[in-house]
Amino acid sequence: MSLILLIDLDDTLISNNMDTFIPAYLHALGQHLAEFGDPNELITKLLKATQTMMENNSPGTTLKEKFDQTYYPQIGIDYNELHPVIEDFYSNCFPSLQSLTKSRKDAIELVQKAFMRGYEVAVATNPVFPRTAINQRLEWGDLSPEIYNFATITSYEDFHFAKPNPAYFAEILAQIGWPELPVIMIGNDINADINPAKELGLATFWINQNNDSHKKLIKNEPPSGTGELVEFLDWIDEKPLDHFHPQFESQSAITAILKSTPAALGTITQGMSPKEWSLKVNPNEWSPTEVICHLRDVDNEIYLPRIKKILSTENSFIEAIDADKWAEERKYHEQNGESALQEFIKYRIELLEILETTHNGQWKKETRHTIFGPTTLLELNRISARHDRLHIQQLFHNPYFRK
Repeated sequence: MSLILLIDLDDTLISNNMDTFIPAYLHALGQHLAEFGDPNELITKLLKATQTMMENNSPGTTLKEKFDQTYYPQIGIDYNELHPVIEDFYSNCFPSLQSLTKSRKDAIELVQKAFMRGYEVAVATNPVFPRTAINQRLEWGDLSPEIYNFATITSYEDFHFAKPNPAYFAEILAQIGWPELPVIMIGNDINADINPAKELGLATFWINQNNDSHKKLIKNEPPSGTGELVEFLDWIDEKPLDHFHPQFESQSAITAILKSTPAALGTITQGMSPKEWSLKVNPNEWSPTEVICHLRDVDNEIYLPRIKKILSTENSFIEAIDADKWAEERKYHEQNGESALQEFIKYRIELLEILETTHNGQWKKETRHTIFGPTTLLELNRISARHDRLHIQQLFHNPYFRK
């Protein structure tokens, strides 16, 4: 059996003292942009825009889009004028910071051994930098993406959520197709790496360099380990890999998965041609357009009415609806996939807004269902999250998404 490793970057895969690196980085960037205004003011507003980006909770807006929407109006400079200068900074000035980053022998050995074992490895760094900056830093740490075939490298162009949002970790798994495999998050930050990954239901390994107490963990399930990076493989070898399967059971896990679906779909369908939108693996499988039309209509006509009915009605009864037949009846294959995705995102945001204002007791509210019998809103939302994962997996049967 294989395994998915999500591994943090700073002070996990590379040694990078952020108290030194960030001031040097900001100073260099400010000087590079000095022709456009006072460097201190430009950087102060950049940090505010970065904070707004990190707090993004919308599956319809990438972190880069959130940053751009915030930063450029604040400084009163057109994106098309300043962005090429920022790109030039990352090409020609950012490399001068390499001396502030050191490679880690234990990290390189772990990555090499993980690939030798057939594990999938994702670089789970907080996606607040452009992809070029993250790739360069991996190069500095002797972990070049040109050499190591990472499952994904999280960056602000392609991700919608940042740490410590549990949806960030769900979005990683959605973007690689929700493989039915054990998953472990490895990181050094208890608040950014470990606890939010556990909220999603992932096993974790905490690089605990200060020998801090396990009491800082939000809970000890799913499985938790702690120690030096060189101890990680010995730790997982103590138990069968099945032991590290995710547990997507909690309210926070369900909500994170429901957020991640439209976000990941926005990324993985980006740049698809009309032919690719309609591509089928075989006649019995749905195309990407048909999958997204299905998700859109299920949200609008099943999930949203169902949630509203349960929350507003005592002793509610929910009738099952066969939504699979809609694909042929409604001629999904003739519809526009990109438009369907935008409609799906709109309905999913409405659904999430309801769930995020629903208190714990309401999640446990009981109802009766034609097929499931007596059940709760929590259990029905758990089924909805599983439904999302199944359709992402269905998409990844398509060769376009495996390339």
